[in-house]
Amino acid sequence: MGRLDGKVALVTGAASNPGLGYSTALRLAEEGAKLVVTDIDEAGAAACATAIEDAGGQAISLRQDVIVEDDWAATMAAADDAFGGMDVVVNNAGIAVLVPIEQMTLEQWNRQIEVNLTSVFLGCKYAIAAMKARGGSIINLSSVAGLVGMQTCVAYGAAKGGVRIMSKSIAMEAAQYNIRCNSVHPGVIWTNMQAQATGANDPASLETGPLRIPLQRAGEPLDIANCILYLASDESNYVTGAEFVVDAGMTAQ
Repeated sequence: MGRLDGKVALVTGAASNPGLGYSTALRLAEEGAKLVVTDIDEAGAAACATAIEDAGGQAISLRQDVIVEDDWAATMAAADDAFGGMDVVVNNAGIAVLVPIEQMTLEQWNRQIEVNLTSVFLGCKYAIAAMKARGGSIINLSSVAGLVGMQTCVAYGAAKGGVRIMSKSIAMEAAQYNIRCNSVHPGVIWTNMQAQATGANDPASLETGPLRIPLQRAGEPLDIANCILYLASDESNYVTGAEFVVDAGMTAQ
């Protein structure tokens, strides 16, 4: 307990449960952070904030469309009003539309680039403005699909690969302000988005054989949340421009 005492953290895409944003928000709050949780699903974001408060933490929830620049300005202003600043920004919001390139429409391509990559650009831009006087940590959610080629992941992988290299460039630019920027690359994690993208009914129905996942099991959102916690905390104060792969050995082969 207390690894994030005194810090204010924003987590986007925090409504879905089970989901990476929801679990991350609760985990950061558990370690003492004051949370700003956002999503286009306003009711879901409110439920996340309520869960944090019920556990003894502090949180506010906001409706935010991460591809709308005015929403970013409003979110940062609300965080400042509620908690007096920002120390950690977790750019988590994303979508996955997994179809072969021959079947993919230009609209599907553009939408995934917009939500999965452009939103992270906006998040980093506004995070730096909010934290440049005090330092902080930006954590961008990428994917194993941003590291290696995967079927049906042409748009998703392009966006997540963009998040990876953009995070490194931002780390270079933001270092002068003592702002760190790193990317996290989940493997097969059981979330609502995973279920929707793959059509799976439960974790047991996912492909987790040893040739795909050496540890032979799907991960849980908490596995990612704990990695994000490390990057949000002062324990990682000498870590920037790095990529953290949490995939049970999936991309080590």
